[in-house]
Amino acid sequence: MGIQKGIFVVLFLTIFSNLHAQISVDAQLRSRFEYRHGYKTLFPDNTDPAAFIGQRTRLNIDYKTENLDVLLSFQNISVWGDVPQLNTADRNGLMIYQAWAKVYLSESFAIKAGRQEIIYDDSRIFGNVDWATQGRSHDALQLKWQNEGFKLDVGLAYNQTNEQLTGNDYNILGTYKTFQYMWLHKDWTNFSGSFLFLNNGLQHIDNTNNQNNEVRYSQTVGIHSNYKKDKLGLSSNLYYQGGKDIINSSLNAYLLAFSADYQVSEKSKVVFGAEIISGNDNGAPNNQKNKAFNPLYGTNHKFNGLMDYFYVGNHYPNVGLTDVYLTNTTKLNAKSSLSVTLHNFSAASDLAGSSKKRLGNEVDLVFSHAVRKSISLKVGYSQLFASEGMEILKGNSDNNTNNWVWIMLDITPNLFKSTKTEKQLLSRN
Repeated sequence: MGIQKGIFVVLFLTIFSNLHAQISVDAQLRSRFEYRHGYKTLFPDNTDPAAFIGQRTRLNIDYKTENLDVLLSFQNISVWGDVPQLNTADRNGLMIYQAWAKVYLSESFAIKAGRQEIIYDDSRIFGNVDWATQGRSHDALQLKWQNEGFKLDVGLAYNQTNEQLTGNDYNILGTYKTFQYMWLHKDWTNFSGSFLFLNNGLQHIDNTNNQNNEVRYSQTVGIHSNYKKDKLGLSSNLYYQGGKDIINSSLNAYLLAFSADYQVSEKSKVVFGAEIISGNDNGAPNNQKNKAFNPLYGTNHKFNGLMDYFYVGNHYPNVGLTDVYLTNTTKLNAKSSLSVTLHNFSAASDLAGSSKKRLGNEVDLVFSHAVRKSISLKVGYSQLFASEGMEILKGNSDNNTNNWVWIMLDITPNLFKSTKTEKQLLSRN
């Protein structure tokens, strides 16, 4: 109950003791049913499909003054039924998803520190992975400067397992030891461009000799651009990776993407795009050389098909990917829309045991409906049509149907918002 009491204290003190601040309290209750019959990998024989309902429960408290912005975001992640009805404590408990402070030192310069989402451009390298029930946040420091359409962010993170008297080895799997990055962004009339440099350090642990433990660094550098005029929009990504990977192989990898969207009518929009992500022949580094690009901390669910066969906790380092896709989004009425996407997947490098690179096709359908203010409903259906290449890649030739169904209800009410200094705060931002 400690965190729950803390939330009450924060609310009480901020609302009643500081009348010069703007306070906003928001909640999110998001429930999602999923039926998985070949989600992420080809469905094997002699198994049953999975079905469950996951839930995210969040409480966000945002406190603003003229020179300070503080956000506290608490969340509980659960699957319906994961604790008994007469439980004395939730299995996952209440976690801190975000807890950061942003201090404005001038109209142009600010410092932001704490646990926070980091999102840039189209979320290809840095994103909050909002689709995932738990989301993604970083313990990081940012220096932020902006002026007349130009933005510059410098960020850094340094992770440690706990408070220690000696040593700095970091033994938490699935995350980085440290990173440093610089992001520059400029807006023009119909065009915007961004430049990103990321120095990413992964902790290598030698279980036989801890004298060999070291942090191994890779560098990701690239540009993101957008053009928009009238009914036409163009977007591109170009990134390169060098340095070392976690097993000390030399990196030489790239990601290249382009998309064009056109507003056919008031109700219809079409997007055509392609993305090439480099990979390794036969799916593994060779001679201490790794040609597989890693999207790192991006919202990978957003790209390369909603069934998450690629780069969502999988497919790295491997044969890379070529993804050519076409999307049509139709506005059905004032509150509803339907999106249909067709993907054509191929390996970017040679597959082991096959001269063919084609992996298959995927169809994604998403229906969205705004029930009312702060309440939305989405329904999705996806089906993968696997080719021989996908069977080789996933090690499954059972030739079963692979599909996935989901229904998501998202409720995001604003519980409280003060308005005493709203005009001053909005003018500052």
